[in-house]
Amino acid sequence: MFKLSFIYIGSFCFILSLLSFFNIIYSYYFEILYNIEVYSYTLIISLIFSSLFFLKKNEFKKISLYEKIIAVASGYLILPLIILIPYFLGLSNLSFIDSYFEATSGFTSTGFSIFNNVKSLDQSLLLWRSTSQWFGGLYFLISILFLIDIYDDNYKKILTNFISLDVNEIIKQSTKILFVYTIITLILFIIYKLVNLRTFDSFNLSLTVISSGGFLIANNISEILQSNFQIYVFSLSMLISFFGILLPYNVLFLRKKDLLVFTEDFYLLIYFIFLVGLFFLFFNQNNNFSITLFSLISSISNIGFSFDIKNQNNFLFLVLVIIGGSLVSTSSGLRFLKIYLLTKFSFNELVSHSKPKHVILNKVLFSKVKIDLNDINKYFFTVIIFILSLSILISLLTLNDIQFDDAFKLGILTLMNTVNSSLHGLENLNFVDFSIPLKLILIVFMIIGRIEFISILILIKKFVFKN
Repeated sequence: MFKLSFIYIGSFCFILSLLSFFNIIYSYYFEILYNIEVYSYTLIISLIFSSLFFLKKNEFKKISLYEKIIAVASGYLILPLIILIPYFLGLSNLSFIDSYFEATSGFTSTGFSIFNNVKSLDQSLLLWRSTSQWFGGLYFLISILFLIDIYDDNYKKILTNFISLDVNEIIKQSTKILFVYTIITLILFIIYKLVNLRTFDSFNLSLTVISSGGFLIANNISEILQSNFQIYVFSLSMLISFFGILLPYNVLFLRKKDLLVFTEDFYLLIYFIFLVGLFFLFFNQNNNFSITLFSLISSISNIGFSFDIKNQNNFLFLVLVIIGGSLVSTSSGLRFLKIYLLTKFSFNELVSHSKPKHVILNKVLFSKVKIDLNDINKYFFTVIIFILSLSILISLLTLNDIQFDDAFKLGILTLMNTVNSSLHGLENLNFVDFSIPLKLILIVFMIIGRIEFISILILIKKFVFKN
């Protein structure tokens, strides 16, 4: 069981070593010499752990789903221990727990930050924060592939042109995901440069947007985006975390071009157009549609960036955060398609009971695909696990002297891995002042939120209800 975890973590440690080396080169080139040593430590430790990847893999022709889930969960616990090194060793006033909190928040693409003033950090450390989120987004996408067995058959067919994956096939497809992920990052960087953002700003934003992260290299996004044109372009670019990489992945690598692979994108497009119209008509903030569009896309993509304005629609944006975006994206949330199918099935069941003589067809909109009862059960239990997790987290937060209203909002943002901001009415939280137990609680639930809730159910079934 743990040997698989070592191999899985080792493969990502190699990527982390490359990112550490990049930071060393950057620090040397721009003469930020006092931090080179800490990135060197990160490089060495990453390389040592990456050697675990070369353990014998022939034993893993058949891997249980439980082993896969544990491997992914172990990565979320262990990899931040390496990511935290530049924080812990590079900043003398930062404790180990605070460093681990920042590292976990970055790796899970949550965006909670210990630092109240990020301008006090040097550029190499700001780059490392953004890099950690980019790395976390990649880890999440590959973990979706690794845990493909928890999804229904339709999702499997959409994700890949095969149903079962052995170790070699997982490595092959993961390499393709890395390629697409990197190309999209570079495209985002070019787009930001074309709208006259600074090179450093453009590069860091491309790393955090593609990963649906919430880290900024400024204290507020308004310090970076100066014009309505920049706001519109940046807003539309955030949709990449909403729609995901499924479309470019299939266009590039799947030989069989089937319209089925674009079905989810079609539903997401309808959903997005509906929301834009709704917000334009009824929730246009201060008659500034650029800010309204920015807030909308920031929520549905689970990025959480926000302009520092008074917002009266906190609950509505929280609902959008919970719904989320595409299955194969770096966004969190319960996922739009799951919510849609669960809602449609539930409505049909109500109609069938009230009008038993009517024939109700449980089919996906604009499709001949029937809604499978087994899939509905999965989605239902996903929602149940989310509600239970949220209830437990809210209770723990209130026990730690956080007001219920703030605890409710913070609980949702933690499980949905979305940064706190004025968009959700939590811009004044000071995480550095939180107690150690409270920080550890948030760390655990950030990880729970990043792992599919159905995975939590499977682990509970395995280790709690063995029979």
